[in-house]
Amino acid sequence: MSSVAIINARLLDPASDYDGPGALLFEDGVITVVEHGAVPILADEVIDAGGLCVAPGLIDIRVRTGEPGAEPKETLKSASLAAAAGGVTTIVVQPDTDPAVDDPAMVDFIQRRGAALGLVNVRTAGAATKGRGGSRMAEIGLMHEAGALYFTDGDHVISDSRVLSRVMSYATAFNALIACRPVDPWLSEGAVATSGELATRLGLPSALAIAERIQLERDLALVEQTGVRFLVDQISTEAALEVLARARGRGLEIAASVSINHLCFNEVDIGDYRTFYRLDPPLRPERDRRALIEAVRDGLIEVITSAHTPAPAEDKRRPFAEAAPGAVGLETLLAAALTLHHEEGVELLDVLRPLTEGPASLLGLGAGRLAPGAPADLVLFDPGAPMIVDADALRSKSKNSPFDGRRLQGRVARTVVAGRTVHAL
Repeated sequence: MSSVAIINARLLDPASDYDGPGALLFEDGVITVVEHGAVPILADEVIDAGGLCVAPGLIDIRVRTGEPGAEPKETLKSASLAAAAGGVTTIVVQPDTDPAVDDPAMVDFIQRRGAALGLVNVRTAGAATKGRGGSRMAEIGLMHEAGALYFTDGDHVISDSRVLSRVMSYATAFNALIACRPVDPWLSEGAVATSGELATRLGLPSALAIAERIQLERDLALVEQTGVRFLVDQISTEAALEVLARARGRGLEIAASVSINHLCFNEVDIGDYRTFYRLDPPLRPERDRRALIEAVRDGLIEVITSAHTPAPAEDKRRPFAEAAPGAVGLETLLAAALTLHHEEGVELLDVLRPLTEGPASLLGLGAGRLAPGAPADLVLFDPGAPMIVDADALRSKSKNSPFDGRRLQGRVARTVVAGRTVHAL
Protein backbone atom coordinates (compact mmCIF):
# COMPACT_ATOMS: atom_id res chain seq x y z
CA MET A 1 0.00 0.00 0.00
CA SER A 2 1.68 3.20 -1.21
CA SER A 3 1.42 6.53 0.60
CA VAL A 4 1.21 10.00 -0.92
CA ALA A 5 2.02 13.27 0.83
CA ILE A 6 1.11 16.80 -0.21
CA ILE A 7 3.47 19.34 1.32
CA ASN A 8 3.98 23.12 1.22
CA ALA A 9 0.26 23.70 0.91
CA ARG A 10 -2.22 26.25 2.16
CA LEU A 11 -4.82 24.03 3.77
CA LEU A 12 -8.41 25.26 3.60
CA ASP A 13 -10.76 23.18 5.74
CA PRO A 14 -14.16 24.75 6.43
CA ALA A 15 -15.08 21.85 8.74
CA SER A 16 -12.37 22.87 11.22
CA ASP A 17 -12.18 26.56 10.24
CA TYR A 18 -8.49 26.12 9.45
CA ASP A 19 -6.82 28.31 6.84
CA GLY A 20 -3.07 28.11 6.99
CA PRO A 21 0.10 26.25 6.02
CA GLY A 22 0.15 22.51 6.28
CA ALA A 23 0.62 19.10 4.76
CA LEU A 24 -1.31 15.87 4.59
CA LEU A 25 -0.75 12.19 3.94
CA PHE A 26 -3.15 9.70 2.41
CA GLU A 27 -2.98 5.94 1.90
CA ASP A 28 -5.35 3.60 0.11
CA GLY A 29 -7.64 6.51 -0.80
CA VAL A 30 -8.05 7.77 2.79
CA ILE A 31 -6.46 10.71 4.58
CA THR A 32 -4.30 9.40 7.44
CA VAL A 33 -2.35 12.45 8.63
CA VAL A 34 -3.08 16.18 8.59
CA GLU A 35 -0.37 18.51 9.86
CA HIS A 36 -0.72 22.24 10.43
CA GLY A 37 2.36 24.34 9.87
CA ALA A 38 5.37 23.98 7.63
CA VAL A 39 6.28 20.39 8.51
CA PRO A 40 7.82 17.63 6.34
CA ILE A 41 6.01 14.33 5.83
CA LEU A 42 7.70 11.18 4.53
CA ALA A 43 5.82 9.14 1.94
CA ASP A 44 6.33 6.92 -1.09
CA GLU A 45 5.28 9.84 -3.28
CA VAL A 46 5.55 13.52 -2.38
CA ILE A 47 3.60 16.24 -4.16
CA ASP A 48 4.97 19.72 -3.53
CA ALA A 49 1.98 22.05 -3.69
CA GLY A 50 4.22 25.09 -3.96
CA GLY A 51 1.87 27.20 -1.86
CA LEU A 52 -1.30 26.22 -3.73
CA CYS A 53 -4.53 25.90 -1.79
CA VAL A 54 -5.57 22.37 -0.87
CA ALA A 55 -9.24 21.95 0.03
CA PRO A 56 -11.75 19.13 0.18
CA GLY A 57 -13.07 18.29 -3.26
CA LEU A 58 -16.28 20.10 -4.20
CA ILE A 59 -19.61 18.28 -3.86
CA ASP A 60 -22.26 19.31 -6.40
CA ILE A 61 -25.69 18.01 -5.46
CA ARG A 62 -27.64 19.23 -8.51
CA VAL A 63 -26.25 17.91 -11.78
CA ARG A 64 -28.42 17.05 -14.79
CA THR A 65 -27.07 14.75 -17.49
CA GLY A 66 -28.61 13.19 -20.57
CA GLU A 67 -27.77 9.60 -19.67
CA PRO A 68 -29.88 7.61 -20.09
CA GLY A 69 -32.23 8.96 -22.73
CA ALA A 70 -30.56 12.12 -24.08
CA GLU A 71 -26.86 11.31 -24.43
CA PRO A 72 -26.20 13.97 -27.13
CA LYS A 73 -26.72 16.61 -24.42
CA GLU A 74 -24.38 15.06 -21.84
CA THR A 75 -23.19 11.63 -20.73
CA LEU A 76 -22.05 10.56 -17.30
CA LYS A 77 -18.52 10.43 -18.72
CA SER A 78 -18.53 13.96 -20.15
CA ALA A 79 -20.10 15.31 -16.95
CA SER A 80 -17.49 13.49 -14.87
CA LEU A 81 -14.65 14.88 -16.99
CA ALA A 82 -16.06 18.39 -16.57
CA ALA A 83 -16.42 17.86 -12.83
CA ALA A 84 -12.84 16.64 -12.47
CA ALA A 85 -11.52 19.66 -14.39
CA GLY A 86 -13.50 21.93 -12.06
CA GLY A 87 -12.32 20.39 -8.79
CA VAL A 88 -15.67 18.68 -8.19
CA THR A 89 -15.07 15.22 -6.73
CA THR A 90 -18.69 14.16 -6.11
CA ILE A 91 -21.71 14.79 -8.30
CA VAL A 92 -25.32 13.94 -7.47
CA VAL A 93 -27.27 13.29 -10.65
CA GLN A 94 -30.85 14.49 -10.89
CA PRO A 95 -33.58 11.88 -11.50
CA ASP A 96 -35.03 13.54 -14.62
CA THR A 97 -33.54 11.02 -17.03
CA ASP A 98 -35.48 8.87 -19.51
CA PRO A 99 -36.57 6.67 -17.87
CA ALA A 100 -36.68 8.57 -14.61
CA VAL A 101 -34.69 7.38 -11.61
CA ASP A 102 -37.75 6.21 -9.74
CA ASP A 103 -36.84 2.65 -8.73
CA PRO A 104 -33.80 0.91 -7.17
CA ALA A 105 -32.69 -0.59 -10.50
CA MET A 106 -32.17 2.88 -11.96
CA VAL A 107 -30.30 4.04 -8.85
CA ASP A 108 -28.02 1.02 -9.20
CA PHE A 109 -27.50 1.66 -12.92
CA ILE A 110 -26.41 5.27 -12.44
CA GLN A 111 -24.02 4.45 -9.61
CA ARG A 112 -22.49 1.40 -11.32
CA ARG A 113 -22.03 3.32 -14.54
CA GLY A 114 -20.37 6.19 -12.68
CA ALA A 115 -18.06 3.88 -10.73
CA ALA A 116 -16.99 2.10 -13.94
CA LEU A 117 -15.75 5.40 -15.36
CA GLY A 118 -13.13 5.69 -12.61
CA LEU A 119 -13.30 9.48 -12.48
CA VAL A 120 -15.35 11.30 -9.84
CA ASN A 121 -17.85 9.91 -7.34
CA VAL A 122 -21.22 9.61 -9.10
CA ARG A 123 -24.29 9.40 -6.87
CA THR A 124 -27.92 10.01 -7.65
CA ALA A 125 -31.08 11.50 -6.26
CA GLY A 126 -34.27 9.48 -6.60
CA ALA A 127 -37.59 10.73 -7.94
CA ALA A 128 -40.18 11.50 -5.27
CA THR A 129 -43.07 10.36 -7.49
CA LYS A 130 -43.34 7.73 -10.23
CA GLY A 131 -42.03 9.13 -13.49
CA ARG A 132 -41.83 12.52 -11.74
CA GLY A 133 -45.52 12.79 -12.59
CA GLY A 134 -46.57 14.20 -9.23
CA SER A 135 -49.41 11.74 -8.62
CA ARG A 136 -48.03 8.45 -7.24
CA MET A 137 -45.26 8.07 -4.69
CA ALA A 138 -42.09 6.40 -5.98
CA GLU A 139 -40.26 3.52 -4.24
CA ILE A 140 -38.51 5.82 -1.78
CA GLY A 141 -37.64 3.15 0.77
CA LEU A 142 -36.06 0.76 -1.75
CA MET A 143 -34.19 3.58 -3.51
CA HIS A 144 -32.90 4.77 -0.14
CA GLU A 145 -31.51 1.29 0.52
CA ALA A 146 -29.97 1.24 -2.97
CA GLY A 147 -28.05 4.44 -2.24
CA ALA A 148 -30.17 7.37 -3.42
CA LEU A 149 -29.01 10.39 -1.44
CA TYR A 150 -32.25 12.37 -1.49
CA PHE A 151 -35.59 12.52 -3.25
CA THR A 152 -36.96 15.16 -5.58
CA ASP A 153 -38.98 15.65 -8.72
CA GLY A 154 -36.43 18.26 -9.78
CA ASP A 155 -37.89 21.10 -11.78
CA HIS A 156 -41.32 19.47 -11.73
CA VAL A 157 -43.45 20.81 -8.87
CA ILE A 158 -45.55 18.36 -6.86
CA SER A 159 -48.62 20.59 -6.92
CA ASP A 160 -50.92 18.07 -5.19
CA SER A 161 -50.42 18.85 -1.51
CA ARG A 162 -51.85 15.49 -0.46
CA VAL A 163 -49.28 13.61 -2.55
CA LEU A 164 -46.41 15.71 -1.20
CA SER A 165 -47.65 15.23 2.36
CA ARG A 166 -47.63 11.45 1.84
CA VAL A 167 -44.13 11.57 0.36
CA MET A 168 -42.85 13.58 3.31
CA SER A 169 -44.57 11.37 5.91
CA TYR A 170 -43.17 8.21 4.33
CA ALA A 171 -39.66 9.69 4.08
CA THR A 172 -39.55 10.33 7.83
CA ALA A 173 -39.47 6.55 8.43
CA PHE A 174 -36.03 6.45 6.77
CA ASN A 175 -34.86 9.92 7.86
CA ALA A 176 -34.69 10.57 4.11
CA LEU A 177 -34.18 14.05 2.70
CA ILE A 178 -36.89 15.54 0.46
CA ALA A 179 -36.08 18.45 -1.87
CA CYS A 180 -38.54 20.72 -3.67
CA ARG A 181 -38.26 23.70 -6.00
CA PRO A 182 -40.31 26.55 -4.47
CA VAL A 183 -42.31 27.86 -7.39
CA ASP A 184 -46.06 28.21 -7.77
CA PRO A 185 -46.76 26.36 -11.04
CA TRP A 186 -49.84 28.41 -11.93
CA LEU A 187 -48.29 31.84 -11.39
CA SER A 188 -45.09 30.87 -13.19
CA GLU A 189 -46.45 28.85 -16.13
CA GLY A 190 -44.84 30.03 -19.36
CA ALA A 191 -42.69 32.65 -17.62
CA VAL A 192 -39.07 33.14 -18.67
CA ALA A 193 -38.26 36.25 -16.64
CA THR A 194 -39.11 37.99 -13.37
CA SER A 195 -41.97 40.49 -13.57
CA GLY A 196 -40.76 44.07 -13.55
CA GLU A 197 -39.58 46.94 -15.69
CA LEU A 198 -36.95 44.90 -17.56
CA ALA A 199 -39.28 42.05 -18.52
CA THR A 200 -41.90 44.57 -19.65
CA ARG A 201 -39.40 46.49 -21.77
CA LEU A 202 -38.12 43.29 -23.39
CA GLY A 203 -41.64 41.94 -23.88
CA LEU A 204 -40.86 38.66 -22.14
CA PRO A 205 -43.45 36.41 -20.45
CA SER A 206 -42.81 36.88 -16.75
CA ALA A 207 -43.92 35.79 -13.31
CA LEU A 208 -44.02 37.64 -10.02
CA ALA A 209 -41.18 36.79 -7.66
CA ILE A 210 -43.86 36.11 -5.03
CA ALA A 211 -44.50 32.76 -6.80
CA GLU A 212 -41.43 31.43 -5.00
CA ARG A 213 -42.53 32.63 -1.58
CA ILE A 214 -46.09 31.31 -1.97
CA GLN A 215 -44.93 27.79 -2.79
CA LEU A 216 -42.28 27.82 -0.07
CA GLU A 217 -44.91 28.73 2.52
CA ARG A 218 -46.96 25.71 1.40
CA ASP A 219 -43.97 23.36 1.47
CA LEU A 220 -42.82 24.49 4.91
CA ALA A 221 -46.31 24.06 6.36
CA LEU A 222 -46.15 20.41 5.27
CA VAL A 223 -42.63 20.10 6.67
CA GLU A 224 -43.90 21.39 10.01
CA GLN A 225 -46.77 18.88 9.92
CA THR A 226 -44.66 15.83 8.99
CA GLY A 227 -41.27 16.60 10.58
CA VAL A 228 -39.40 15.58 7.43
CA ARG A 229 -35.83 16.61 6.64
CA PHE A 230 -36.21 19.16 3.86
CA LEU A 231 -34.09 20.95 1.27
CA VAL A 232 -35.30 24.18 -0.34
CA ASP A 233 -33.91 23.60 -3.81
CA GLN A 234 -32.51 26.65 -5.66
CA ILE A 235 -33.85 29.48 -3.56
CA SER A 236 -33.55 32.72 -5.52
CA THR A 237 -35.47 35.63 -3.92
CA GLU A 238 -35.08 37.83 -0.88
CA ALA A 239 -38.71 37.27 0.13
CA ALA A 240 -38.20 33.49 0.21
CA LEU A 241 -35.09 33.93 2.37
CA GLU A 242 -37.20 35.76 4.95
CA VAL A 243 -39.68 32.86 5.00
CA LEU A 244 -36.78 30.40 5.39
CA ALA A 245 -35.30 32.34 8.31
CA ARG A 246 -38.63 32.42 10.14
CA ALA A 247 -39.11 28.67 9.68
CA ARG A 248 -35.62 28.02 11.02
CA GLY A 249 -36.56 30.07 14.06
CA ARG A 250 -39.40 27.61 14.68
CA GLY A 251 -36.90 24.75 14.81
CA LEU A 252 -37.72 23.08 11.50
CA GLU A 253 -34.96 20.89 10.01
CA ILE A 254 -34.52 22.78 6.75
CA ALA A 255 -31.56 23.38 4.49
CA ALA A 256 -31.36 25.57 1.40
CA SER A 257 -29.35 25.56 -1.82
CA VAL A 258 -28.66 28.27 -4.37
CA SER A 259 -27.32 28.05 -7.89
CA ILE A 260 -23.99 29.72 -8.62
CA ASN A 261 -25.70 31.56 -11.50
CA HIS A 262 -28.03 33.43 -9.14
CA LEU A 263 -25.03 34.51 -7.04
CA CYS A 264 -23.11 35.84 -10.04
CA PHE A 265 -25.75 37.29 -12.38
CA ASN A 266 -28.90 39.40 -12.22
CA GLU A 267 -31.71 40.03 -14.68
CA VAL A 268 -29.82 42.83 -16.42
CA ASP A 269 -27.40 40.22 -17.75
CA ILE A 270 -30.17 39.03 -20.09
CA GLY A 271 -29.23 42.11 -22.07
CA ASP A 272 -30.16 41.81 -25.71
CA TYR A 273 -32.01 38.48 -25.32
CA ARG A 274 -28.88 36.42 -24.57
CA THR A 275 -30.23 32.90 -24.24
CA PHE A 276 -27.29 31.58 -22.20
CA TYR A 277 -28.93 33.60 -19.40
CA ARG A 278 -32.28 31.90 -19.91
CA LEU A 279 -32.43 30.05 -16.60
CA ASP A 280 -35.03 28.40 -14.38
CA PRO A 281 -35.62 29.97 -11.91
CA PRO A 282 -35.12 33.11 -13.98
CA LEU A 283 -32.51 35.67 -13.06
CA ARG A 284 -33.66 38.13 -10.41
CA PRO A 285 -33.12 41.84 -9.67
CA GLU A 286 -29.84 42.89 -8.08
CA ARG A 287 -31.36 43.23 -4.60
CA ASP A 288 -32.19 39.52 -4.65
CA ARG A 289 -28.68 38.59 -5.77
CA ARG A 290 -27.15 40.61 -2.97
CA ALA A 291 -29.53 39.07 -0.43
CA LEU A 292 -28.46 35.60 -1.60
CA ILE A 293 -24.79 36.48 -1.16
CA GLU A 294 -25.44 37.66 2.39
CA ALA A 295 -27.36 34.44 3.08
CA VAL A 296 -24.30 32.45 1.98
CA ARG A 297 -22.05 34.65 4.11
CA ASP A 298 -24.10 34.17 7.29
CA GLY A 299 -24.88 30.47 6.73
CA LEU A 300 -28.60 30.74 6.02
CA ILE A 301 -27.84 28.99 2.71
CA GLU A 302 -25.76 25.84 3.29
CA VAL A 303 -25.24 24.61 -0.28
CA ILE A 304 -24.07 26.18 -3.55
CA THR A 305 -24.68 24.11 -6.69
CA SER A 306 -23.71 24.45 -10.32
CA ALA A 307 -27.32 23.64 -11.36
CA HIS A 308 -25.56 21.99 -14.30
CA THR A 309 -28.14 21.76 -17.10
CA PRO A 310 -26.69 20.95 -20.53
CA ALA A 311 -28.51 22.14 -23.64
CA PRO A 312 -27.15 21.81 -27.19
CA ALA A 313 -26.76 24.83 -29.44
CA GLU A 314 -29.93 24.13 -31.39
CA ASP A 315 -31.95 24.41 -28.17
CA LYS A 316 -30.36 27.73 -27.23
CA ARG A 317 -30.24 29.47 -30.62
CA ARG A 318 -33.88 30.39 -30.53
CA PRO A 319 -35.96 33.39 -29.47
CA PHE A 320 -35.40 33.94 -25.74
CA ALA A 321 -38.88 32.76 -24.72
CA GLU A 322 -38.47 29.56 -26.74
CA ALA A 323 -34.89 28.69 -25.74
CA ALA A 324 -34.25 25.77 -23.41
CA PRO A 325 -33.58 26.92 -19.83
CA GLY A 326 -30.39 26.16 -17.94
CA ALA A 327 -26.62 26.38 -18.12
CA VAL A 328 -23.63 24.10 -17.76
CA GLY A 329 -21.50 24.90 -14.73
CA LEU A 330 -19.47 21.99 -13.38
CA GLU A 331 -16.16 23.10 -14.83
CA THR A 332 -16.56 26.76 -13.82
CA LEU A 333 -18.13 26.22 -10.38
CA LEU A 334 -15.07 26.89 -8.24
CA ALA A 335 -13.79 29.88 -10.20
CA ALA A 336 -17.28 31.38 -10.31
CA ALA A 337 -17.75 30.89 -6.57
CA LEU A 338 -14.42 32.60 -5.92
CA THR A 339 -15.89 35.82 -7.32
CA LEU A 340 -17.74 36.04 -3.99
CA HIS A 341 -14.34 36.25 -2.32
CA HIS A 342 -12.60 38.50 -4.82
CA GLU A 343 -15.48 40.88 -5.56
CA GLU A 344 -17.82 40.63 -2.56
CA GLY A 345 -15.35 40.15 0.30
CA VAL A 346 -16.74 36.81 1.49
CA GLU A 347 -14.10 34.92 3.48
CA LEU A 348 -12.53 32.08 1.52
CA LEU A 349 -13.64 29.45 4.05
CA ASP A 350 -17.19 30.80 3.87
CA VAL A 351 -17.12 30.42 0.08
CA LEU A 352 -15.86 26.85 0.28
CA ARG A 353 -18.12 25.70 3.13
CA PRO A 354 -21.34 25.44 1.02
CA LEU A 355 -19.34 23.65 -1.68
CA THR A 356 -17.79 21.05 0.65
CA GLU A 357 -18.79 20.63 4.28
CA GLY A 358 -22.34 21.92 3.75
CA PRO A 359 -23.48 19.35 1.17
CA ALA A 360 -21.45 16.57 2.85
CA SER A 361 -23.19 17.15 6.19
CA LEU A 362 -26.59 17.46 4.55
CA LEU A 363 -26.24 14.15 2.69
CA GLY A 364 -24.34 12.25 5.37
CA LEU A 365 -21.16 11.84 3.32
CA GLY A 366 -17.74 11.30 4.87
CA ALA A 367 -16.14 13.73 2.43
CA GLY A 368 -16.01 17.52 2.61
CA ARG A 369 -13.27 17.78 5.26
CA LEU A 370 -9.51 17.50 5.70
CA ALA A 371 -9.24 15.05 8.57
CA PRO A 372 -7.87 11.57 9.26
CA GLY A 373 -10.38 8.97 8.11
CA ALA A 374 -11.95 11.20 5.46
CA PRO A 375 -11.75 10.19 1.79
CA ALA A 376 -8.77 11.62 -0.04
CA ASP A 377 -11.03 13.69 -2.30
CA LEU A 378 -9.08 16.90 -2.80
CA VAL A 379 -8.69 19.92 -5.04
CA LEU A 380 -5.46 21.89 -5.44
CA PHE A 381 -6.01 25.37 -6.85
CA ASP A 382 -4.58 28.86 -7.19
CA PRO A 383 -7.31 31.29 -6.07
CA GLY A 384 -5.69 34.26 -7.77
CA ALA A 385 -4.79 32.76 -11.14
CA PRO A 386 -6.61 34.63 -13.93
CA MET A 387 -8.59 32.82 -16.58
CA ILE A 388 -10.96 33.63 -19.41
CA VAL A 389 -13.77 31.13 -19.83
CA ASP A 390 -13.96 29.65 -23.32
CA ALA A 391 -17.22 27.74 -23.63
CA ASP A 392 -15.99 25.85 -26.70
CA ALA A 393 -13.11 24.41 -24.64
CA LEU A 394 -15.34 23.08 -21.84
CA ARG A 395 -15.41 19.31 -21.43
CA SER A 396 -19.20 19.16 -21.28
CA LYS A 397 -20.85 18.00 -24.49
CA SER A 398 -23.08 21.08 -24.37
CA LYS A 399 -21.44 24.51 -24.28
CA ASN A 400 -24.23 26.68 -22.87
CA SER A 401 -22.20 28.58 -20.29
CA PRO A 402 -23.26 32.09 -19.21
CA PHE A 403 -19.63 32.61 -18.14
CA ASP A 404 -18.40 32.35 -21.74
CA GLY A 405 -15.83 35.10 -22.31
CA ARG A 406 -15.91 36.21 -18.67
CA ARG A 407 -12.68 36.87 -16.76
CA LEU A 408 -12.48 34.86 -13.53
CA GLN A 409 -9.82 34.15 -10.93
CA GLY A 410 -9.13 30.66 -9.66
CA ARG A 411 -7.55 27.80 -11.58
CA VAL A 412 -7.72 24.13 -10.61
CA ALA A 413 -4.26 22.56 -10.78
CA ARG A 414 -5.09 19.04 -9.63
CA THR A 415 -8.15 17.03 -8.61
CA VAL A 416 -7.75 13.90 -6.49
CA VAL A 417 -10.50 11.31 -5.93
CA ALA A 418 -9.93 8.48 -3.43
CA GLY A 419 -6.21 9.21 -3.63
CA ARG A 420 -6.07 9.06 -7.46
CA THR A 421 -5.30 12.10 -9.59
CA VAL A 422 -8.18 12.42 -12.06
CA HIS A 423 -7.22 15.83 -13.43
CA ALA A 424 -3.94 17.76 -13.55
CA LEU A 425 -2.66 20.71 -15.53
